[in-house]
Amino acid sequence: MNVSMLNINIRKTEKSRIHPLTKDNLVFGKEYSDHMLVCDYKDGEWQTPGIVPYEDFSLSPATSFIHYGQAIFEGVKAYRQPDGSVSVFRPHDNWERLNVSAHRMGMPELPEEIFMEGLRQLIELDAEWVPGEAETSLYIRPFMIAMDEFIGVRPSDTYRFAIITSPAGAYYNKPVRIYVQDHYVRAAKGGIGFTKAAGNYGASMLPAAEVRKMGYDQNLWTDAVENKYVQEIGTMNVFFIIDGVALTPDLNSGTILAGVTRASIITLLQENGIKVEERPISVDELIEAQKNGKLQEAFGSGTAASMSFISDLTYKEETMHLPDVATWSISPKIKVQLDDIRYGRVADTHGWRFKV
Repeated sequence: MNVSMLNINIRKTEKSRIHPLTKDNLVFGKEYSDHMLVCDYKDGEWQTPGIVPYEDFSLSPATSFIHYGQAIFEGVKAYRQPDGSVSVFRPHDNWERLNVSAHRMGMPELPEEIFMEGLRQLIELDAEWVPGEAETSLYIRPFMIAMDEFIGVRPSDTYRFAIITSPAGAYYNKPVRIYVQDHYVRAAKGGIGFTKAAGNYGASMLPAAEVRKMGYDQNLWTDAVENKYVQEIGTMNVFFIIDGVALTPDLNSGTILAGVTRASIITLLQENGIKVEERPISVDELIEAQKNGKLQEAFGSGTAASMSFISDLTYKEETMHLPDVATWSISPKIKVQLDDIRYGRVADTHGWRFKV
């Protein structure tokens, strides 16, 4: 099906809830735009999608995803451009990753035209909800849930795909303190760590709460076998600049999400002449690099947080302090370049901006 020919039923809200959107009054994930996209799967096929006013779903207590966790999602962002238009950053990659998650979770894959054209028409309708200040954006949350009213353990026969949007400011406003987690495990080989399944995040809540009580912002997860190799940082991929080389864990074990922001950063690093190594990274290697003065920079990357610089990492009783961010030469430059592309301040030579 041609994306531009997709039929979408639209029912507009009677009264918009729009208000002045500034970075001072935007808290991530607290409020939602006027409309949402909804599309149901039944009788073995996706139905005609609709854009409707943002409203509650009506669910049976026996709805399948509540009990068995067939729930996946994505995170995308739209940015106000200098000419007042709106562009979404690399949404096609998110559609592809949503289907990777759907396949692993035994859910139906979503046609490209429903995701891409549905997203475009939704953002076009709610374009006034895209803020225009620096460090602001419209966060886009596509998700799919199992909808059978059945509590037997089997894949659902019916599903709902939806997209909601939320104006957002900065996720972190300062460098973050990280605790290297060697007790709890996020993902194991053969599991669902490479997906954006709801269960991955549900299992992270207790460990995250515990380290926050200790004064840290997030966990740096380690592998499930030896608790020796670093994986993800909270809900983000992680990068280290060691002796001028950018290191990030590889995706070969299937325990790490293939981040869209991660891929973008790798491209920009390489274009800046920075060597990138995707490989296993041990905690011992980080400790040794810090002791030798070679651990120069570190940051997490993701759609919600963009690039979050790290001030220190603590493993057991040892804290690795990084140099002051003001002295960094690589990561801040990459962040500026990434933001310049997202906000339309430079030419999009990579084809990453999807114009609404």
